[in-house]
Amino acid sequence: MSTQLDTLRAEIEELSLHLLQTLNRRAHRALDIAREKQRLGAPLRDPYRESQLLDRLVQNNEGPLDAPSVRAVFRGILDASVTLMEGRRQQGLRVGAAAGPAVGVTVRGHTIGGAEPIYIAGPCSIENEDQLEAAARGLAALGVRFFRAGAFKPRTSPYAFQGLGDRGLRLLRDTAARHGLLTVTEATSTDNADTVAEYADVIQIGARNMYNYDLLRAVGRTGKPVLLKRGFAATLDEWLNAAEYIALSGSERIVLCERGIRTFSRETRATLDLSIVPLARAASRLPVLVDVSHAAGRRDILTPLARAAFACGAHGVMVEVHPDPDVALSDGEQQITIEDFAALQRAVREGLFELAAALAPAAPQRSNGEHVSHVARLAVAGGQS
Repeated sequence: MSTQLDTLRAEIEELSLHLLQTLNRRAHRALDIAREKQRLGAPLRDPYRESQLLDRLVQNNEGPLDAPSVRAVFRGILDASVTLMEGRRQQGLRVGAAAGPAVGVTVRGHTIGGAEPIYIAGPCSIENEDQLEAAARGLAALGVRFFRAGAFKPRTSPYAFQGLGDRGLRLLRDTAARHGLLTVTEATSTDNADTVAEYADVIQIGARNMYNYDLLRAVGRTGKPVLLKRGFAATLDEWLNAAEYIALSGSERIVLCERGIRTFSRETRATLDLSIVPLARAASRLPVLVDVSHAAGRRDILTPLARAAFACGAHGVMVEVHPDPDVALSDGEQQITIEDFAALQRAVREGLFELAAALAPAAPQRSNGEHVSHVARLAVAGGQS
């Protein structure tokens, strides 16, 4: 090996170390910018300024790197800076994993995020007293404690059934009270947030409203537990920041709920993104649920989706259950009967026992011990219900 080559390699190594030091100094400045942007409420990324910077670098380039190479190198640096800023911002969130241990949301003695597998079940909409009574009576007999039904229904079509409003809230509260159930229903605007809080045990924020920051602040101020559904195209960072709005406004009792994202697929209403469940659990302190009904938009695959949701770490699932789905005033195609819901519960319980047994032997040799423990706890708790 030539002495000249060794000398050049040593020089390259020295230059690389100096470059690393410069990049880290730049990263510190990027974090300073991120803190100032957070204070001002400005977005982390500014594509216009990035484009200006790249143009200036190309104009001042003396070679031998060509213009495309300069753009590619510094585009990578810019992307790395934004990733760093997003990670630090996420770590600083009240709802972030770095803020403390995972928390359960307890509502009158029943905890979402504990050892018990949670079902939130009930009809899509509150239609009348008889329908609500039949659903509540049947679900209570099956051990369900969180009863969902919509009084205010934001619908894609203005001609679709929009719910019973305030009258529906009263029916929901009174029916749930007769059967010892906890109520979960949606607030759709700042105008009805306080009214919903008066009647509901858990306030739901639907996917359409995840970016409605005034509404997030309003439900946070009520101090009530909040179930926050993920938006149709929301990133994990955007979802957690929506939860942060609620936390900063007064309520840190927040449950995240995946309900499917919009993709090119037309076989289901949405595409259930189960990968977000372990990611959300790792990035936040909050319990994570999965709404299988809104993801599927069809009733025939709800059982395998529910089994998969629990298997990948969800603390519970939301299922739409109607005494007679074929005559439902909204979303009948994705609702199941009380009998079918009982079958779903049995299938999930059996699946959890099978999964816990299959994973247990591998747990000591692999880094999945926590996940195995979670599945096993759910299986045992589910078997006792």
